[in-house]
Amino acid sequence: MHETQLAHAQVAQLIEELTILVADNNQHMRKTTRMMLTNIGAKSIYEVDDGVAALEAIRTLDPDVMILDWAIPVLTAPEIMRIIRSPGVFPKASLPVIMVTERGTRTRVQESIRLGAHELLVKPMSPKALQHRLVNIFLAQRPMVRTGKYYIPQPRRQVDWALIEGA
Repeated sequence: MHETQLAHAQVAQLIEELTILVADNNQHMRKTTRMMLTNIGAKSIYEVDDGVAALEAIRTLDPDVMILDWAIPVLTAPEIMRIIRSPGVFPKASLPVIMVTERGTRTRVQESIRLGAHELLVKPMSPKALQHRLVNIFLAQRPMVRTGKYYIPQPRRQVDWALIEGA
């Protein structure tokens, strides 16, 4: 099998097997994200509309990845990340998180990294960008490391996108 075909098959199988939690208070954005995930092959997608529900869903559903909107209410995204990234306190401290924000400023990107987000997407996001973030998380896995008081993914290594372009 050609390398590109193998990569396409790997990406499709990887995404199909994921349990994905979408945490966003905007019903339209949840529906849009679900549609994008379904279109790239995801089968197991759960949705919550506030930060408290997100923490409970992580505990009960044990998702493989969470897509977290920065502007989620009740508990903010930074508060949720501080709770999740508490090893020994929270049961899934290394949960991969894709942070979604309307502001792609350098400050927002740096804060997302400090909080322990694996990836960041700026709205409006595309299915291709979402797929790339999922692939980055699972095909180029990074162990969690402690940096000062933060628990974050180790700095990234590159994924060879030439192998999976068009996936």
